Amino acid sequence: MITPSIPKNEKERQARVEKYQLLDTLPEENYDNITSLVSYICNTPISLITLLDKDRNFLKSHYGVPFSESPREISFCGHAINSNDAITIIEDSRKDERFFDNPLVTEYQAIFYAGAPLVDSSGYKLGMLCVYDNKPRKLSEQQQNALISMSKQVINLFEQRYQNFKLQKFQDKLKRRNEDLQRFASVVSHDLKSPLANIISLTELLAYDNKDTLNEESLQYLEYLKSSSYSLRNYIDGILKFYKSDNLIARKKETIDFDVLMSELKKITDTERNVIFNCQSSVREITVNRAALMQILINLVTNAIKYNTKSNIIVEVVVRDTKGFYEFSVKDNADGIPKEHLDKIFELFSVVGVADRDGNVGTGIGLATVKKIINNLGGKISVSSKEGEGSLFNFTIAR
Repeated sequence: MITPSIPKNEKERQARVEKYQLLDTLPEENYDNITSLVSYICNTPISLITLLDKDRNFLKSHYGVPFSESPREISFCGHAINSNDAITIIEDSRKDERFFDNPLVTEYQAIFYAGAPLVDSSGYKLGMLCVYDNKPRKLSEQQQNALISMSKQVINLFEQRYQNFKLQKFQDKLKRRNEDLQRFASVVSHDLKSPLANIISLTELLAYDNKDTLNEESLQYLEYLKSSSYSLRNYIDGILKFYKSDNLIARKKETIDFDVLMSELKKITDTERNVIFNCQSSVREITVNRAALMQILINLVTNAIKYNTKSNIIVEVVVRDTKGFYEFSVKDNADGIPKEHLDKIFELFSVVGVADRDGNVGTGIGLATVKKIINNLGGKISVSSKEGEGSLFNFTIAR
């Protein structure tokens, strides 16, 4: 018996084997399907997917044998990975000086062997897709081609596993980063809102106590200070809502009556009771994430009211039940959105620069939060608008 020689690039090759994190893993159906199919195509009792480890031959899939590894020093695959051939065939190992007294031959009757190397994208041979028989034989050209083709499919599975692993690692990193951002936003919100509340209260107190002594200009400055403080508070609240919006998605869906939902929406948004609501639905009940949907609708309807200078404010909410989705539309007769801003209004911190009914300019966070929630609910949102006539928001939510 001749022990397989170690490849010159063994250190790099071993690193590539370990990269896929397949060593000592449990059997998997995708790999077992390949060895079963290859055994059938080649008409052999044994088919293996092997990975050459430091001192062993790990069998990721082993069709026809009960064990999952064998010593590398007696491995047929250890010799095969040193070959430059597309396929290594040993028709009768008893006549080959490398194997005639090998325990796999003398004890397990491994007479015939054929293997195609598992070559990764960098050219390293990780192991073999191979077949064994307990008698001398040959493979037809079609069988050889099938073995080579299936070895490439094994590598595709390796690469897919590696990409999934990288994707999961990246997702975990994003999750940790998002959690850090949420904690940061919460801490900043708490630490800033308290002094802001003091500024607002003191400004109002100062203006009230000195209304008869301060001139009009000074009182206007105090009003600017209070208005700016309110804007900053709203900005902080918006940031916190944006980063906490993912938490809404975790809540379970529930079935709610459409009319009840619209009644709640009116109470929350129409504080002055001067808005005409037109609400229609093709179904009486909808099954949705209630908290997430309410945040979407409240934001859209509040904007429709805030940015409306008409004496009669009209808001129309329509729901249609389609295959797999609920389609919502929120239409208003507000002042509309300038054409040059339509493509950017859903971007975080993007502002139109138009003041609302109270003279405040938006933060550019609300609609970004709306889009984020809708996307997380498996839907999409779009908008059309004409200045002076109003806007129409259409969005979907997966059922």
